[in-house]
Amino acid sequence: MKISILLPYKENFSENYAGAVSIFVRDIIINSNYFKTTKVYGNTLFKNTFLKNNYINIPLKKNFLKSTSKIYVEEFLRKENNFDSDIIEVHNRPNYIKYLRNSKKKKILYFHNDPLSMTGSKKVEDRIFLLNHIDKILFNSKWSQSRFFIGLENKELLQHKTAVCYQSTSPTKIDFKKKEKIISFVGKLNTAKGYDLFGKSVLKILNEFPNWKAKVIGDEPREKIHFKHNRLSISGYTKHEKVLDMLKKVSISVVCSRWEEPFGRTSLEAASRGSAVIISNRGGLPETASNLIILKNLNVNEIYKEIKKLIINPILLRKIQKNNLKNFLFDHKFIANLVDNQRKDLFLFNNFFVKKNKLLKIMHITNLNERFNGRLHYNTGRRLNNGFIRNNHNVLSLSDRDIIHNNKRLNDLNGSKLLQKKVLETYENFKPDLIVLGHADKVSSNTLESIKQKNKNIKIAQWFLDPLSKRGPDFQNNKKRILDKTELIDSTFLTTDPNSLNFKINNSFFMPNPCDKSFEILSNFNKNCNYDVFFAMSHGVHRGLLKKGKHDDREIFINKLIKINKDITFDIYGMNNIQPIWGDKFISKISNSYMGINLSRGMPIKYYSSDRIAQLVGNGLLTFINKDTFLSDFFSNKEMIFYDDIHDLSEKLSKYKKDKQLGKKIAKNGKKKYFKHFNSNIVADYIISKTLDIKNKYHFIW
Repeated sequence: MKISILLPYKENFSENYAGAVSIFVRDIIINSNYFKTTKVYGNTLFKNTFLKNNYINIPLKKNFLKSTSKIYVEEFLRKENNFDSDIIEVHNRPNYIKYLRNSKKKKILYFHNDPLSMTGSKKVEDRIFLLNHIDKILFNSKWSQSRFFIGLENKELLQHKTAVCYQSTSPTKIDFKKKEKIISFVGKLNTAKGYDLFGKSVLKILNEFPNWKAKVIGDEPREKIHFKHNRLSISGYTKHEKVLDMLKKVSISVVCSRWEEPFGRTSLEAASRGSAVIISNRGGLPETASNLIILKNLNVNEIYKEIKKLIINPILLRKIQKNNLKNFLFDHKFIANLVDNQRKDLFLFNNFFVKKNKLLKIMHITNLNERFNGRLHYNTGRRLNNGFIRNNHNVLSLSDRDIIHNNKRLNDLNGSKLLQKKVLETYENFKPDLIVLGHADKVSSNTLESIKQKNKNIKIAQWFLDPLSKRGPDFQNNKKRILDKTELIDSTFLTTDPNSLNFKINNSFFMPNPCDKSFEILSNFNKNCNYDVFFAMSHGVHRGLLKKGKHDDREIFINKLIKINKDITFDIYGMNNIQPIWGDKFISKISNSYMGINLSRGMPIKYYSSDRIAQLVGNGLLTFINKDTFLSDFFSNKEMIFYDDIHDLSEKLSKYKKDKQLGKKIAKNGKKKYFKHFNSNIVADYIISKTLDIKNKYHFIW
């Protein structure tokens, strides 16, 4: 996963004057699983930046016609485009999102401050905009999160897009014997931070307890508050690491803010270094540690009383110090894992994490023949749909040819424009992890390319049932159809052995015609049937009727077979002026026969069969098929009957007409084997596992 982090403009990602945002970002990156694939973009004035290999500076020239924020974000996008990240993560600048809204990348916004105080999130409509244009919003405290939802309706339904990821600090070991009698204050030296209250209270303490001293770290050029005492030391800005070292020696830390602190890094770091921490009950301060002393009233007297209570009771002081250290949770690794998990959640069903056997969203585009009112319901597309769903995946189906047929207009004569639009809009709304095409010839290459540009991680598979033998029917047309979009297809599945073709299809695999337990419901081997042999064909699938003047070699073969087998009763459809059969009528007719002939168009080629084989074997008919299909690689003569030519077939039909006990046993074995290895659940999982290169759920024998 590649992550681009955008810092606030002029946030110093540097050892010099690093703010809380920079420190947090640095520490999380170092401890993230995506350290090597994370880039930080900022506008830092100093050369000694953090993480030089991960940092990219954005120098700016101001333009009076554009806001600095817009220039900054536009320049970021230009630089980020070279990195091509999966996630853009914006820190503490909600107003940047409006300039990023057209980016197709996943977007995270991290609030380090009160959302109601920031440009771009003050108003209700601002926050609704953010919820609509950001994939995840993170907050540094529950308090900040609750502030974001003030004034919003249905906040319980919206909170799933947000999470709390507290700030962090490094874990450390503390030798409590080295603790000194020091009271600390770290932060801006102003009234908002309560420095005036601290100063007055600590002067009283220092005057009363001569063995104690106070350390203050911070500055404030805009507000002058002065306190002097010979045991009070005041340092200006101090590098972060030195502050942490100092806190190891501190016994009592005071964080007495008047303003609503969104979180409170000072109290967090003091608690992590085994200090007893006194805080005001403001904002997110109470969330920073579990053993804090919370001031009942924010005034000089109350602060003085709480400090004094700890000084005169060293056992209590040590107990609180040790509990703070013992119960400290928010170390860098812990918080980095929380942030990483939020990033992963954006791709919960994406191919990044499919390898952990997450469930998928599958967009299946194939001809479901809805316009034929159930006549062609029993098709491979529906079988595969059943398989995807039974494997617990979320499937959205589009019937491409029905869409085209039902949406022809004067400005779109063949309905193709609407189909492309529908595919793209459906993709945007559903955001599938996998697109599966089944004979979806009308979906254009441009449409698939557009989807690939939107999401480079999307996988696209296609399956194809028609014959591809150069000695078969419609060879040139079928070859053109299967090769049409292969440069955009990740895997192709054929009902023919790909290695037997006289042309190459990259990343192609054999796929058996799937049977389905809800379609193939018969077990003809358990009954006495009225007919010996069933054979059905059609050369007018969409018409539903025989085409005048249309014939193929199968008719010649079957008529010759009937002629030389006078003692065998045939039930034949789709030839000799007998109309083809469909839907429930097909099930009714096939139930009357004990044996079935699986005869496909054209010369046999390795593994190829029409989908009729699933209906014959799957419904428990003793099935006969040409040996040159090499399906004997999967089925023995105890499960299926293979013949050499018409004469061999005649002999074997006669044999099993007489020996029905053996024939029914073979038919039963054939159905059992077909359902065990060629059912729709297994074939659907095969398509997924091969396309996404993940571990399959089932054992494949092909």
